[in-house]
Amino acid sequence: MTALTQGASRTASRSARRRRSATRPSAWWAVLFVGPMFSGLAVFYLWPAVRTLYLSFNEAGVFGGTTFVGLENYAKLFADPALGQAMINTGIYTAISLLGIPLALVIAALLNTSGLRGRGVYRVLYFLPVVTMPAAVSIVWRMIYNGDFGVANQLLGVFGIEGRSWLTDPDTALVAISIVGIWAALGTNIVIFLAGLQGVPRGMMEAAELDGAGPVRRFWHVTVPLISPSVFFVSVITVINSLQVFDLVFVMMGLYNPAMPRVKTVVYLFYEAGFVRSDQGGAAAVAFVLLLIILLLTVVQFVMQRRWVHYE
Repeated sequence: MTALTQGASRTASRSARRRRSATRPSAWWAVLFVGPMFSGLAVFYLWPAVRTLYLSFNEAGVFGGTTFVGLENYAKLFADPALGQAMINTGIYTAISLLGIPLALVIAALLNTSGLRGRGVYRVLYFLPVVTMPAAVSIVWRMIYNGDFGVANQLLGVFGIEGRSWLTDPDTALVAISIVGIWAALGTNIVIFLAGLQGVPRGMMEAAELDGAGPVRRFWHVTVPLISPSVFFVSVITVINSLQVFDLVFVMMGLYNPAMPRVKTVVYLFYEAGFVRSDQGGAAAVAFVLLLIILLLTVVQFVMQRRWVHYE
């Protein structure tokens, strides 16, 4: 009995050694594949975040060198009334940008209609702004909004509506830029929604149709809940991208636009601090505050998605 027990233990130990030796190559392969991605994240994301946090507690010279100042940069930032206005402007832009989500969803549903002719052409046209440089998009829309010869005012004139200078009027400048942001993001959102719509089981749609549900009711009560993960993903990236908007504001508004205080975003404050006033510590404080805002809103979205996102 003892010999049998010893033999069984030796067999078990040999099997365990074989399993360990078999798992070691797998672990090395995992490191090999994950290593480049992790290295990129560490170099281009983690280290800049750590460096920014460090600079936010220091006063950096133009030609190098830092002096520790504690929370002085944050105190100056929160005492500046421009921060409150910039946060309001950024919040309004983000709220308007979220209106593009249902618009993209409806367009994606129309493009997903069976038998639609020219579907590929429509998809390409909607996706063109995504592959176009933001500066080029901003310049074209700046000409469209021009108060003297812009296409927008000419179209309004056809219907007898008086035009206006859209980008120099504080009441319309932010809305005008938000419309451009929605238009530029439509292509990406439509592609994501199309991928979700094509994964909807056809049997469920047919069952809803047999129960008497019309096209609109099937869409809102069957299709939308089934693609709620796609809607959630689009909402997250829309909020993050909207909070980081800068290029549209910088190119479309210009430096001496009288409506700039009503359009200036948080990232624009970062630009002014870091590149206009050469205040690297103040710019780092703005960047870290924005990071915390994005992190907080993303966490809130992930918590709230448990109530309306269905993964089964």
